[in-house]
Amino acid sequence: MAKLTIHDMNVRGKRVLLRVDYNCPLDENGKVSDDSRIRATLPTLKYILDNKGKLVLMTHLGRPKGVDEKLRLDPVAERLEQLLERPVKKLTDCVGPEVEKAVTKMKEGEIFLLENLRFHPGEEGNEDAFARKLAILGEVYVNDAFGASHRAHASVVGVGRYLKAGAGLCMKKEIEGLGKLVETPEKPFVVILGGAKVSDKIPVIENLLNRAQVLLVGGAMAYTFLKAQGKEVGGSKVEYDRLDTATNLLRRAEQRKVEVLLPVDHLVADKIDPKARIRIEVGQIPEGWIGVDLGPKTVRAFEEKIATAKSVLWNGPMGIFEYAKFAMGTQAVAKALAKSQAFRVVGGGDTAAAVYKFGLADQMSHVSTGGGASLEFFEGKDLPGVAALSNR
Repeated sequence: MAKLTIHDMNVRGKRVLLRVDYNCPLDENGKVSDDSRIRATLPTLKYILDNKGKLVLMTHLGRPKGVDEKLRLDPVAERLEQLLERPVKKLTDCVGPEVEKAVTKMKEGEIFLLENLRFHPGEEGNEDAFARKLAILGEVYVNDAFGASHRAHASVVGVGRYLKAGAGLCMKKEIEGLGKLVETPEKPFVVILGGAKVSDKIPVIENLLNRAQVLLVGGAMAYTFLKAQGKEVGGSKVEYDRLDTATNLLRRAEQRKVEVLLPVDHLVADKIDPKARIRIEVGQIPEGWIGVDLGPKTVRAFEEKIATAKSVLWNGPMGIFEYAKFAMGTQAVAKALAKSQAFRVVGGGDTAAAVYKFGLADQMSHVSTGGGASLEFFEGKDLPGVAALSNR
């Protein structure tokens, strides 16, 4: 890897200012309901602690406009403390004289968590003055927040102007794992795309059509492609302003000899509700019914293509998997990937949530921690947070 990593840095006795992505969902009781992003950073945290460093952690949570009591990081500190089995001190702010005073007294092995970065407008504005205040808190800067690295924010980009910037172990794994598929995927390379909108995936499809041999399309976005082919899709979600785009993408795939598989049968429901009436429709979907998942013939076709792959990228669920009734297609794809011998990368966001939900995350080659960041990576964009890392 061309960028500096934590393995190239001396952290002994130093305050390591570590950007993490602990933007975790909270339940109705204000507790962390999904700690996968915290767990992903534990190897980096343990490496720093084992090497006698002092940990100053910074993250955002949610999208506050100013201070929001419901988005303070106390639940995150509590969960991190449980996972590390050692004390984590949560500070009441992320910059200022009191914070500076506290960190200068840190001892080796101590862990401080700064308060929510987004309580300050300087974070999202990438204000130089705010970045400088953050940089004062560390002697070494490490970015382990891949999921936030598509944002040119002060804690992601600005701090690197004042401190040597290295990648944490989670960030390193993301760059290497995702980079392998973008740069040198072993063939056949199968791309599986789902989710709600074609518009969210257009740049990804355009970029990967130059690399993939097979494209499997599911989720609500499949109905825009099917409608573009002149097929009836009932009340299924369609982006009518993207029909021409879908047609052009299918034409480009044909020109590049990329095999595209769209659903040939569907699980349909009379409404989006766990108590809805459901049935299987082959071919077109009649009025009054909504496509909510892949049908069994499509699942078998997708499984067969996955079984032939040497490299796989999956981004986007195949149906409304949050409801057990509509989760069969997404679960079947996850199981097919778990059985595969290919190099398998799961994009972040809902796709990562699905493989964790089905208990199959540890059977994938790599599960990304970043939804938006992984999409932009596969679009071929340079992520600001990665670009800001120091070169070796």
